[in-house]
Amino acid sequence: MFRFIFTLLLAASAALFHGLADAQAADARLYQALGEKAGLTRLMDRFVETLAVDTRPQVFFANADKPRLKEQLTEQLCMLSGGPCVYTGAQMRGVHRGLEIGRSDFNALVEVLQDTMDAQGIAFSAQNGLLARLAPMHREIVTRD
Repeated sequence: MFRFIFTLLLAASAALFHGLADAQAADARLYQALGEKAGLTRLMDRFVETLAVDTRPQVFFANADKPRLKEQLTEQLCMLSGGPCVYTGAQMRGVHRGLEIGRSDFNALVEVLQDTMDAQGIAFSAQNGLLARLAPMHREIVTRD
């Protein structure tokens, strides 16, 4: 009986490890599809430049420390896409508290990100993968209806 339970636990552990390895490989594929750290840095450079001139989200970024914003966004996207980075910035809810960000503001930001990814030649599947990872942040960023 002990041998059966041990074998069952060993098989379950192997399946769990295999599942984690598959998830990490999938993560690594998204990170690679986004151009790894260099590609994400280029993407965020262009994204932040566009935010500064697009009148819709501009108000939220007018006084931002742009180099720090680029660095933090690159870290965050690197981590979310399965890269080796660790996000060291503040929690989303705290950063956006009191900014009165509405759904249309959030959607404008997503549109700028999509346009920037298109301009960088990032594949549609990679764009969708990244947007899927970012989508849960909606609840922490949008503070008004």
